[in-house]
Amino acid sequence: MANVIKLRKGLDINLKGRAIKKKVECQASKTVALRPSDFTGIVPKVVVREGDHVLAGDALFVNKQFPEVKFASPVSGTVKSILRGERRRVLSVSVEADDKLDYRDFGQHDASKMDGNAVKQLLLEAGLFGYINQLPYAISTDPCTTPKGIFVSALRDMPLANDFEYELEGNEDAFLAGLKALNRIATVHLGVGAKQTAKALTEAQNIDLNVFDGPCPAGNVGVQINHIDPVNRGETVWTVDPTSVIFIGRLFLTGKVDLRKTIAIAGSQIKEPAYADVLVGTQLADILNGKLVATDHVRIINGNPLTGERATLNDYLGAHTSEVTAIPEGDDKEEILGWILPRTKDFSVSRSYFSWLQGKNHEYDLDARIKGGERHMIMSGEYDKVLPMDIYAEFLIKAIITGDIDKQEQLGIYEVSPEDFAVAEFVDSSKLELQKIVRQGLDILRKENA
Repeated sequence: MANVIKLRKGLDINLKGRAIKKKVECQASKTVALRPSDFTGIVPKVVVREGDHVLAGDALFVNKQFPEVKFASPVSGTVKSILRGERRRVLSVSVEADDKLDYRDFGQHDASKMDGNAVKQLLLEAGLFGYINQLPYAISTDPCTTPKGIFVSALRDMPLANDFEYELEGNEDAFLAGLKALNRIATVHLGVGAKQTAKALTEAQNIDLNVFDGPCPAGNVGVQINHIDPVNRGETVWTVDPTSVIFIGRLFLTGKVDLRKTIAIAGSQIKEPAYADVLVGTQLADILNGKLVATDHVRIINGNPLTGERATLNDYLGAHTSEVTAIPEGDDKEEILGWILPRTKDFSVSRSYFSWLQGKNHEYDLDARIKGGERHMIMSGEYDKVLPMDIYAEFLIKAIITGDIDKQEQLGIYEVSPEDFAVAEFVDSSKLELQKIVRQGLDILRKENA
């Protein structure tokens, strides 16, 4: 029997350009790249050289602090370049793909006949262990941690987000195999939405099923953990993106590291928003080729509008990215006396504009402008209205800004990740970069506790 949890706090933002449930073809990238920055918290050490030939599943780099944690190449081919930034920081490792992909064979395995250590060892060897994250600190986990539970959220409710039920079609066996494998390590808690009906979600065996009924960010795994089994100091939980569960399941079923995934190509600046099957590390130019309404005054986002990162066509699809979105930049807008107009096309939480009269189903074509500058933080309770977690969000942000670590611990920083504050950042009248502030606070806390 599923545990139903109803959430009242939050905010659904209905943006124009949601992907319809059909798939379009994307040009296969000749060059595919894996970025260490997609795996927060690791220190990368490249284990290949330019000119080396690799198979799909071979390691491109490892975590220097834990060399057994490898990160697998999505394709077979020749290592084309190792791009470095300031202080020789590794930005990406790119591989020129073969015409026909060859996979490293790790052998088929039945997870039901393996213990947790054997499952962990296989994930380490195949370069998939790094796709598992953890709380506290919201980082890629390491093999020395012992989780009290593993949390998977199959509900994606951010603006223009990928519908996981559509991605799941045809991948049900792999998803269930991935859940079975993870369950050998620790109890798996699967979070689904009240409107999700896929049998692979609602009838999954030997897991703790929880149904979340409420507005965004109900799909955030951090929000779900807060309502199921909060993280206290000294405890660790693992979190796994549902797409990564499919990757893990494919490894056990086929013995191959197959990093294909279904992403949403969405946003008001996309001609026909839809879905596409692509590989991790595919160049965005190939994904968006011929799909943009225009190339000028467009914000391309590697992810969704609230939590994704600003990108260009030369960038590569992130390891945890489930959508690529394009919205207006807004830098070509000129508004005369805009502050006194009724603004029926703009969105306002406080009903400052008359757009609220158009109802909840109205789609908004919002651009990337902040529309205001950073100002003093006002204790108005606006964060708490959209953050369905048992924490004092505004006080926690102030404690992070002032560097009060004791206060941060008392206010629940071990339970949060930056994405939990995405909606709060959207409604913040002080225009603070809340996700960046939380990330900095978590990084400092991790160093203090190291």
